[in-house]
Formats: sequence, C-alpha cells, structure tokens
Amino acid sequence: MADVADDPSEEPSDAGAYCRAVEAHLCRRNTGHLVRIVGPSFDLVTDWAERGVPLRVACRGIDRYVDRQAAKGPRRRPIRIEHCEADVLDVFDEWRRAIGAPLRPAEAETEVAVRRPGSLPAHLERVVARLTALQARTGTAPPVLAAAAAVARELDAAAFAAKTLRGDARTVFLERLAHLDAQLLGAARDGLPPGELADLARQAEQELRSFRDRMTIEAHAAAVGALVDRLVRERFQLPFVSPE
Repeated sequence: MADVADDPSEEPSDAGAYCRAVEAHLCRRNTGHLVRIVGPSFDLVTDWAERGVPLRVACRGIDRYVDRQAAKGPRRRPIRIEHCEADVLDVFDEWRRAIGAPLRPAEAETEVAVRRPGSLPAHLERVVARLTALQARTGTAPPVLAAAAAVARELDAAAFAAKTLRGDARTVFLERLAHLDAQLLGAARDGLPPGELADLARQAEQELRSFRDRMTIEAHAAAVGALVDRLVRERFQLPFVSPE
C-alpha cells in the first residue's frame, strides 16, 4: 500500500500519521523546503484530524493557499501550515456542504450560513471557459469531450439572454442547467477506465469514515454518492454547470 504522504486517497489511521502526511505535502509544495509541524502547528493539524477533515481536503486547502501566493510572485520564505488554515477550513466547509456531512453539535450551534447568489452571466462565462480548456487537454475521454462541447455551445448561446432572466423564466433556466450538469457528469462516469468508479467509491468511504457514526444509513449512502460525483468531477476537472 502506498504511504499516505504520497497518496492522499488513503486516509491515515491516527492523528500522528495524519500530521506526517500533511507535513510531507506541505514540504512538497514548498519545493522541498523542510517545514516541520510541531508544537502549536501540530495541535492545529491534529484539530483538523479530530474534526474529520479528510487528508485530501486538507491538501487541497494547502494547494489553494500556495497557488494563490505563487500567483503574486516568488516568495523568500517557505509557507507555514498556519498560513493555510483558513483555506483548509474553507475547502472542508465546501466539501461538507456538497455531501451533506453533519456538523459536530458544538459547530452546529455556532454556524451562521450567509451566502449570496453570484451573477448568473458571470457564472456561465466561467463554465464555458473551463469547458473550452477541458476540450484542449490531451487524453480526455471521448464521451467527456463530446458532452463538454455540447454544453459549452448551449451555454455560450444562452449567456446573453441570461442577463435578463427573472421569475419563472430564471427557474426554468436553472433547471436546464441542472439537467446539463447531470449530462456532463454522466458522460464523465462513462469515460472512466474500467474499475476506477469502484476505486472512487472506496476512496469516498475512506473520506467519510470519521462521519459514519453521525449519519443514518440513508444519509451515509447519499453522502458516498455525492462524494463519488465530486471525485469524478475532480478526475476530469469538470465545472459545476448548475450554480452551487
């Protein structure tokens, strides 16, 4: 079995292994600079493990921070794990909301969700741009390429009219976006190599391990299905056609 530091799909068995895997990923993203996770940093990362933040999610949060800093130009000092905390928790919140994973009681009492809908035309523009980039990548499965091209054409044609949609017309259009999203995701599933869907299901089960005791059988099955869909999206770098 691959070491968890090299394979974020394998969830560590304890907090110590989790911290070592996070440390290894942070060092890789710091181009090999050794950044130790000890003392307060160890307590911080241990808290992520106790909260149920999957290793893959923590690594994505680190990547988000590192990539944002890299876009600003070269850094003189390596990035520490404390710098990544906000992004790790943001990615964890997105992950949890997407699959319906429950909060701990203390978190549920204090959470206040305030989310404003974004601009629909701007969303469509971003989706078309990502679908166009997807079509330019080599090695993408033919079913995914065909679906991406069809969805991009439809969204591009509808983008101007989306600026003035209101009421029932907007509701109907959003339903159409949800249908296109399902089509794109279905094509991605069809484009997976044999056996990979089962591998993603096992990975989803691993990521949800710390939440299993807090979920009903039905809720757990739904969460596994939602997480597999998310993993399929990541596999092909698919955008969400329907606004999240």
